[in-house]
Amino acid sequence: MNTFVELWTYLSTTPLFGLTATLSVYVLAHAFYQRVRQAPWANPVLWSVVTLALLLSLTHTAYPTYFSGAQFIHVLLGPAVVALGWPLWQRRAELVLRWRPLLLASLVGGAAAAGSAVVLGWALELPADVLRSLAPKSVTAPVAMGIAERLGGIPALAAVMAVVTGLVGALSAKPLFALLGVGSTPTDWQARGFALGTASHGIGAARAMQVNADAGAYAGLALGLQAVLASVLMPLVAGW
Repeated sequence: MNTFVELWTYLSTTPLFGLTATLSVYVLAHAFYQRVRQAPWANPVLWSVVTLALLLSLTHTAYPTYFSGAQFIHVLLGPAVVALGWPLWQRRAELVLRWRPLLLASLVGGAAAAGSAVVLGWALELPADVLRSLAPKSVTAPVAMGIAERLGGIPALAAVMAVVTGLVGALSAKPLFALLGVGSTPTDWQARGFALGTASHGIGAARAMQVNADAGAYAGLALGLQAVLASVLMPLVAGW
């Protein structure tokens, strides 16, 4: 028993802990996700976050200690997002033909996502800095943090809301699309993916990529459009 405690104390204070814990938990969560045939409620990102949060709390491990190892995975986030451009390149001809409706859909979807969050927060009488942090909730977390900082919000809160929004979108997309009558034709898959990427950024795009190649490609496009449009337009709207 003493040997185990000493080993745990050593591992929990080294970068090996964060890296090993993250990879192990995600691999197990993903295996379970596959076993239940990719049921939305078993989303591996959601259960990895919950499991790691419980692990850190129960072991009294400080987040900086954990992140000193997890940062090696965090670095891969950039290349993973860039890799979403490859499916778009494969569909470049159809994207050139559809750029106007896609741009309009992105503008309307982004405005609805940001506007609904701010209006609901205002109705609940939330503080102004919280409202500014809610506005970029449907933009991928690193961009949402930058936008929130420029708007005078709280970057950390913006990141949390972005992750929560992504998880909610990934979990609720399938029943919502069924309720709305969005089927499984090629055009429907493209619409599903674009909607997920618009509302739920990277987490939604990852879910779309797992289900259908067209959905994943259009989700990646929507993710990129939201990041660009929100970065440019939100500070302008806030200034007005």
